[in-house]
Amino acid sequence: MTAVDALFSAFTIPFMARALAVMLVLAVVAGVVGVLVNLRGLEFISDGLTHAVFPGLAIGLAIGGTSGLVPGAAIAALAGAAALTWLDRAGITSDAAIAIVLTAAFSIGVIVVSKSDDYAGELEALLFGRVLTIPPDQVLPLVAVSLVALVAVGLTLKQQLFRAFDARGSRAAGDSALVLDLVLNASIALVVVAAASTVGTLLVLALLIVPGAVARLVTRRLWWLFPVAAGFAAVAAWLGLATGFAISVGAGVDVPAGSTVVGVFVVGYAIVLGAFGLGQWARGRGVRRGRGLDTRPPSSGAPRPPVPTLSGEGR
Repeated sequence: MTAVDALFSAFTIPFMARALAVMLVLAVVAGVVGVLVNLRGLEFISDGLTHAVFPGLAIGLAIGGTSGLVPGAAIAALAGAAALTWLDRAGITSDAAIAIVLTAAFSIGVIVVSKSDDYAGELEALLFGRVLTIPPDQVLPLVAVSLVALVAVGLTLKQQLFRAFDARGSRAAGDSALVLDLVLNASIALVVVAAASTVGTLLVLALLIVPGAVARLVTRRLWWLFPVAAGFAAVAAWLGLATGFAISVGAGVDVPAGSTVVGVFVVGYAIVLGAFGLGQWARGRGVRRGRGLDTRPPSSGAPRPPVPTLSGEGR
């Protein structure tokens, strides 16, 4: 099998085409939402929401089969998002408290799954995903869930960014911290729902965290973070599915598609880190040693070079 076959021809197969359609939409949305997760430092809460979704997946599967996965996960995720927002507003969001609550939720999911006839198979599917076996009638719900998250973030994006960089200023401007936190946590939860139904609950964080981290390495311009993260996520999802197909079909080695996608995300991050991160580190050492700094006093009247900022001001 040639590389062209894996990258293009493989997606003429119906189940591969469905997987690609869902993963591209999910990857783009996860990339955009993941930038806000990165800027707000909400990685641990995102991890917690993946645990909160698990019992919903298990209960939905037990009650309605595969058609019950998305509704069950959505209810559990939104309930978890509301609970985490309430804990934050109450001032009791210690890491220990969140870990205890969400570990309990995960254990409930395991108990529910253990009552099924195919315990091992169902548990593996929920933990590691079923991206290549997405039923045709599940494509639209998964895409719809992802797009709802994207719309929610898009409608509040400026306010979300204001809150990320200046929480006090955001409140002074009249923005409701409770509403913004609920919207963001709910959007994260919906991304987790779609991702947990495809790549599995244990691999969700890669889709949410890696694209935003890559974007922070590539650009310091605030508004460029979102297209960079979305673009990286889409390309990595495509290459991940193609790589898994090439290994499984071409090389005859059966590998989980979801894990392969996540592996490509991580490898992509490592490549970007090597290309951009080391350069930033070297420039940082140069600045600390005084190289490239404008040492002229302000009274000289000479304009100073602009200071790079995340928002890109002064560039």
